[in-house]
Amino acid sequence: MICGIDIGSYKIATVAGVLPKEDGELRIIGFNTTPSRGVKKGLIIDIEQITAAVEESVEKAERMAGHKISQAFVSVGGPHIASLNSHGIVAVTNPQGEINEDDVARVVEAARAISLSTTRQIIEVTPRDYIVDGQAGIKNPVGMTGVRLEVETHIITASHTNLKNIERCLNYLDIQNLGFVFAGLASAEAVLTDTEKELGVVLIDIGGGKTDICIYVEGALSYSSSIPVGARHITNDIAVGLRVSLDSAEKIKLYLSRVYGAEKDKNKRRNISINLNELNLNENVDEMSLKTLIDGIIGPRLEEIYKLVFDEIEKSGFAQNIPSGLVITGGGALTVSMLETGRRVIGLPIRLGSPRNVSGLTDEILDPQYATTVGLLLYGIKNTREQEGWKNFNKIIKDFSFGSPVEKFKSFFRQFIP
Repeated sequence: MICGIDIGSYKIATVAGVLPKEDGELRIIGFNTTPSRGVKKGLIIDIEQITAAVEESVEKAERMAGHKISQAFVSVGGPHIASLNSHGIVAVTNPQGEINEDDVARVVEAARAISLSTTRQIIEVTPRDYIVDGQAGIKNPVGMTGVRLEVETHIITASHTNLKNIERCLNYLDIQNLGFVFAGLASAEAVLTDTEKELGVVLIDIGGGKTDICIYVEGALSYSSSIPVGARHITNDIAVGLRVSLDSAEKIKLYLSRVYGAEKDKNKRRNISINLNELNLNENVDEMSLKTLIDGIIGPRLEEIYKLVFDEIEKSGFAQNIPSGLVITGGGALTVSMLETGRRVIGLPIRLGSPRNVSGLTDEILDPQYATTVGLLLYGIKNTREQEGWKNFNKIIKDFSFGSPVEKFKSFFRQFIP
């Protein structure tokens, strides 16, 4: 079983899945989403509240799965995320010049050796491109011949304090943390196609309090960042514009997303008066023009989010390398008028991204707001397989000894005795 916990500003989502056979789809066996408490813009502001919320979500997911969750991958995001690209170089150790996995590990470690503030922690080192004796564009150099091995890597760092707080929360619940995963990277695993990554694409994950951005160029993650504006800001705007409470504003926003959402025909939206009586709001708001609501209140905030995203794309230096355009996911992706505003502001192709490549209990989970949650499992499978490949198998064969088989049987069965 493999598990993921997505700790967001709006919800805590826990998912448990069963590892597929080599080419099978991931099968979801347990899932729960609980309103988030104690998190703001991706940062923990109350450890007791967040621990209680995570505990509730995990317990309900365990009940559905019928298994205890003892270890999980955990998502992190928010404005404390920063990234940079680094270069590493080593000499190949084999006298015959054949590059092995140890050489690859050493060159990645060399690229990882960067000057970093004590308040920051590296959570991800992704190789972008290997260079063997000056020949670039190599994706996997193992088995090739060369004297000098170089690597271009993408490094994601996060706030050390925030990671420690999440770690403390998991320790309290006796859950082993298998690794922190940037929320944008997890979402990319769930919604992007290999073709999009190869051509060049920008993934935008719009959460409650923040928007995570990942840029892929030539199949490799090349830029990551997060901006402190999300779907909750749209709710605030509706609350101020219509003079209603935040709860009522959230109901109105979700109603609009459901009925006139991001991909719905915009011709249906023109000069329509919507009846809000069925929402049972506390305030006396009966009818209003949909055009006024979209163009006057929601539209300006969406434009602001896209302008901030555009600034990040320009800052990355990869603005000319993303012909596949933008893929929008996360809970905020379903906001009414989201896609057409993006096409107008950024001028690139845009599509809505939903999780793929999963089976099992998928009725609720195949939704853009759970892209990160599903992505945590897909990321976990990918990395588990990379680490547990032939390298580990060879090690087991090498370490195996035939001495004292009785003792081996005893120690094997001893681990099952409580």
